[in-house]
Amino acid sequence: MQGVNVDTAAASFWAAHPPSSVRTSVSQSLQQSRPRTPHTPHASSNITPSEHRPPVLASDHLLLWSTPAGQDWQSVLEQTYPDSFLFRLFQVMVRSLDTNTRSNYGAGLLRCTQFCNSIHIPKSKCMPAAKPLLSQFAAAFAGTMSEKTLNNWLAGLQFWHVINGAQWHRSQLLHHTRHGFSKMVPPSSCWAKQPPVTIDALCILHDHLDLSDLFDAAVGAIALVSFWCCCWLGEVVIPSINVANPLKHFTWAILPLVILTVCEDVQATVLHIPWSKTMQECGVDILVTSRMHRTCPLIAIERHLLVNNDLPSHAPFFSFHTSSGWSPMTRTAFLAHCNTIWTAQGFPDLPGHTFQIGGAMELLLQGIHPDIMSTQGRWSSDAFLEYWRHIDTILPLFIALTANTERLLELDRVMDLFACHHHLSCVAPSI
Repeated sequence: MQGVNVDTAAASFWAAHPPSSVRTSVSQSLQQSRPRTPHTPHASSNITPSEHRPPVLASDHLLLWSTPAGQDWQSVLEQTYPDSFLFRLFQVMVRSLDTNTRSNYGAGLLRCTQFCNSIHIPKSKCMPAAKPLLSQFAAAFAGTMSEKTLNNWLAGLQFWHVINGAQWHRSQLLHHTRHGFSKMVPPSSCWAKQPPVTIDALCILHDHLDLSDLFDAAVGAIALVSFWCCCWLGEVVIPSINVANPLKHFTWAILPLVILTVCEDVQATVLHIPWSKTMQECGVDILVTSRMHRTCPLIAIERHLLVNNDLPSHAPFFSFHTSSGWSPMTRTAFLAHCNTIWTAQGFPDLPGHTFQIGGAMELLLQGIHPDIMSTQGRWSSDAFLEYWRHIDTILPLFIALTANTERLLELDRVMDLFACHHHLSCVAPSI
């Protein structure tokens, strides 16, 4: 390969072997305001060059990677239907998956491709994938990763088959392979159980923030809303500065907020989020209710809007002013600040999801009915019950605070009734 310009050779190859123009157009239509281009793949992501595997973003693997059978199916479609109809078809299909999900699925397709390359499986045999091939792929990673990762990979492979008109082979062979895989997950791939954010931890955080500070005011508002409104942290902050998306993250455009007086001394407002994990593009409404306590989330929001005023309408809602302009609050920056305060006060590092769990447990122990709680946290009834089933890792923290066994037993009874009402099996924790 001496004297060969690899980049030039690759560009020439793909100019002569372009993927379907319809699919390429769909991929381009799904790009965000800041188009992303694929980087030079890491050594661990290398695959055997092929006209069926163009160098594209992981999120485009499902759409732009194919096999001879997939290309034949695409050709038949293009000969039968107008390009505009096919464009709409594939765009709608791909939109059924969030960008992050497409990237995770694309990573699974990459690993399967590498596996097929390693045992010299021809491209024509990669899709439709035979039952033994799928099972061997799963078995090859047993003992090295989590069951969730395998499930994502296989779900991605199944979607890849569907969008390429190929049959997906379910089998008892794969079923039992996955069952064995689940028993071989290494401890390093298991999430350690984490304590929730308690009301004590929330008060410690609140009391150690400088609420006149622009950054701290935003942190305080996020923490109190996440706790009392049982929010998934991804609903209120963005993963990184470069991925703020007004189609997914609510912005200052929702202002002015409508503050309702529900009854004497109780006010509420609604924050509409345009996208959520469960409702996707339908979005969800977060109900923020005032509380007669220093950790009132509604007061925290009003304080944040007061000190961080005059931000542009496209700025994520919990953005804050900086010396050079403004910045959105990222998950990393928020949690780092919270944990700096907590660890200095003797608390452990806490991940983001413990705000939602902690808020739910606190409200339950204050006597809020489970049906109201599942609505507040935007859970399905079975997902909410699953939180309760894992209360054995949480309950000791609350027993020290409540010292009221009768109250906890009554809560067990209420949760039993909740499960029966929704026709769910109930496994109440023991006290």
